Amino acid sequence: MHEHPLLAAVLTALLATAGCTSPSPSPEPTRPDPEHHARVSLDWSGAYRGVLPCADCEGIETVVVLAPDGTYRSHERYLGKTDEVSSEHGRFHWNEAGNTVTLPGREPTHYFVGENHLLRLAPDGSRITGALAQRQVLSRLADGPTGKYWKLVELNGRPIPTLDREPHLILETGTGRVRGFGGCNGFSASYQLDETRSRIRIERIASTMMSCTPGMAVEGAFHEVLRTADNYSLSGDRLTLNRARMAPLARFEAVYLY
Repeated sequence: MHEHPLLAAVLTALLATAGCTSPSPSPEPTRPDPEHHARVSLDWSGAYRGVLPCADCEGIETVVVLAPDGTYRSHERYLGKTDEVSSEHGRFHWNEAGNTVTLPGREPTHYFVGENHLLRLAPDGSRITGALAQRQVLSRLADGPTGKYWKLVELNGRPIPTLDREPHLILETGTGRVRGFGGCNGFSASYQLDETRSRIRIERIASTMMSCTPGMAVEGAFHEVLRTADNYSLSGDRLTLNRARMAPLARFEAVYLY
């Protein structure tokens, strides 16, 4: 059988072309999208709370507060073992992927940052598996002034002196009621809140009638501020009560374990 000259030439050319064709390049490894990780796409700053597993107690009641400036505060209480609260503060660090923060502390702790929660990781940064996996979550606390214990730290521009018991207030969520301690006596009141305009009104303050020193002076000034304030400002776990655009009448700090 004789080969057709034209067919032979075509086959030779095709074989030569195939031999010179470069292999398809391998796809580049997938890299984290810098525009869609937790650090830039989630509203991660705020306070997170939960009960983490404990080897020799009922659980570790834990609060972690992440601030927009890269600082943190953490608070822990070992349930069923002690009422004492241990606290740490400092600067936290993001990993390269932008989805995990590390709190240095006495023992560095890693948390994966998710939508409205933190997930505690193992010491090597890996996810904890097994029966305890679902108990590693800290849930984000609701923003706003209600439902928090607000410790009074400054009144009319002056720091609060050390008293036997710290003055504070709690704006109860959904009840329109205030409860707290003024310096000598517990008190209650009613409040109206307009969070869209940061307006507040506190009235009908009622308290017990004990007398003490020096708490009475603080208590009298505290109650007067509550009656006078008509607006507030809130920044993380700092609250101020104000009147109009004057200097703050009172400053508070949130206490999460009390």
